[in-house]
Amino acid sequence: MNLQTNILLKNETKNPISYHSKIFLLGSCFSENIGSQLHYYKFQTHQNPFGILFHPKAIENFISNVIHKKKYVAKDLIFQNERWHSFDAHSKVSSSGQEKLLHDLNLKINTANKELKEASHAIITLGTSWVYTYVETETIVANCHKIPQKKFLKRLLSVEEISNSVENIISLLSSINKKINIIFTISPVRHIKEGIEQNTRSKAHLISAIHNHLTSQNVSYFPSYEIMMDELRDYRFYTEDMIHPNKTAIQYIWEKFVATWHTENSKLVMKEVEAIQKGLAHKPFNENSKKHQQFLHELDKKKENLKKTFSFIEF
Repeated sequence: MNLQTNILLKNETKNPISYHSKIFLLGSCFSENIGSQLHYYKFQTHQNPFGILFHPKAIENFISNVIHKKKYVAKDLIFQNERWHSFDAHSKVSSSGQEKLLHDLNLKINTANKELKEASHAIITLGTSWVYTYVETETIVANCHKIPQKKFLKRLLSVEEISNSVENIISLLSSINKKINIIFTISPVRHIKEGIEQNTRSKAHLISAIHNHLTSQNVSYFPSYEIMMDELRDYRFYTEDMIHPNKTAIQYIWEKFVATWHTENSKLVMKEVEAIQKGLAHKPFNENSKKHQQFLHELDKKKENLKKTFSFIEF
């Protein structure tokens, strides 16, 4: 008896991910999960320079600013709870010093411009259709930074608005890098602060909008949300907050992603990297024993051999 609905996934053959790929990740917190896995296996990645960006308008705005090399100045910042913030970035980017934040933002913009020009793949994870508009400037923000809610208007982006935003994201990325491959995915993280029904509406708008643009040759969709909702249809795959996928779910979706997008050679290299990572995490009973010293020597040889082929890999 089959008690699971399996989502059929086709292996990517035109533009798969290898250790020669350069991957730019943007979006909601699920992009952090995939990014962490790519980082663990030593792929070349650049991830969320402005921190987590939850909705398509924030991602579109970030990409536009990167391409046009926006220079942040004092008037672009806001002071709240003894810290300086940008409405374009997550609170983790914020700083207690105004000049430091400006320096960090502008450095991240310039670095991201270079990374996007060289990227082979962009993985963009959309989290929600809900947005907040700062009343004073009538601007949709990426993050409210715990500023009182009365200073914002909250609304749900329409499918058409999101579709236009996705179209702009594709156009902007293609303008700076004609060879870039864009992979869209929907975050399986549940935004239930708005309620279950509103979370469902939000995800449906995102899915509908993205699927308006999958006819483009360089645009693909990976069903991380659908895998969570159908193949992993059980609360045991969530963390205690019943909102975020747990480690088992993340690992499951990651393995599906690898099976779909990674070259066979990269899968072999991943096994080598994993063996080294596990070796580095090993804690011996006696660090000075001959057996452990021999183990470390062999581990160093493995690292050296891998680095001969992939000079960018560092442990």
